[in-house]
Amino acid sequence: MRKSNLPEKKSYWGMILKEFLTNRSAVFFLCVMTALVLFVFLQPYLPGQRSPVMIYNDPATGIQFRNRTPDAEFWLGTNSIGQDLWARTWAGARTSLLIGFVTAGIEILLGTAAGLIWGYWKRFDLVFTEIHNLFSNVPRTLVLILLSYIRKPGAGTIILALSLTGWLGTARLVRNMVVILRDREYNIASRVLGSSAARIMVRNLLPYLTGICAMRAAFAIPAAIGNEVFVTYIGIGLPADMPSLGNLIQAGRLVMSEPALRYQLLLPVGIVSLITVSMYVIGNAFADASDPRRSV
Repeated sequence: MRKSNLPEKKSYWGMILKEFLTNRSAVFFLCVMTALVLFVFLQPYLPGQRSPVMIYNDPATGIQFRNRTPDAEFWLGTNSIGQDLWARTWAGARTSLLIGFVTAGIEILLGTAAGLIWGYWKRFDLVFTEIHNLFSNVPRTLVLILLSYIRKPGAGTIILALSLTGWLGTARLVRNMVVILRDREYNIASRVLGSSAARIMVRNLLPYLTGICAMRAAFAIPAAIGNEVFVTYIGIGLPADMPSLGNLIQAGRLVMSEPALRYQLLLPVGIVSLITVSMYVIGNAFADASDPRRSV
């Protein structure tokens, strides 16, 4: 049987993976983030773990183990009211990561859908432009503060506040890209041949939007965590009894004057910094790898 001389057809997602794996820094940080996320969500089920909200007392005196330094019993010591900082740190990271991932998912889904409609159908341009101009001029911090006062403080309130305006930036970027692409020859040909708008969006436009979505998600996750830290820092974030990186940073700030206890602030700050740097590097690398021009 004669072998065909035609070049082998390569998968677009296969090309993305191949290109992404050539970036060693991105692969390293992806491994770090994967390990962090897996450990954070599996930690409560490991043997010998303590409750992040329980207050531990000295059985001999009945006094709380306040600000106990790390030892064999409490691996990261205790806080000012006798709670285990090892359990509280990972529970706080779990809460903040959950807020970050859910917020980023909502922003990308809403922003991409709105941006496709906004850019593809010209009749919607004025409506979406006015919506964007109206809500983008409202500071996100103000929305966070108002909703924190109106609604009961909690993870749901923070996610709602961040999602109300967070999708606007993604929608604007997607709209601009769609406007550039919608009248190119292959899209006009698809319309002439009877392809539906949904098919054109999925097959012809979405591959060019993958990089934008990756970058927005990479920025949205640490931004959501940073906003949670901020509103908790000013006293209107999550309740004090709910572990989060914001609550840990707020508690660590209060003991910064004692050198032996400064690690209580540095540890959650280090986790936030690691997440921010990792998502930035991963997002940039994935955006570069997903550029369709690389697969030509």
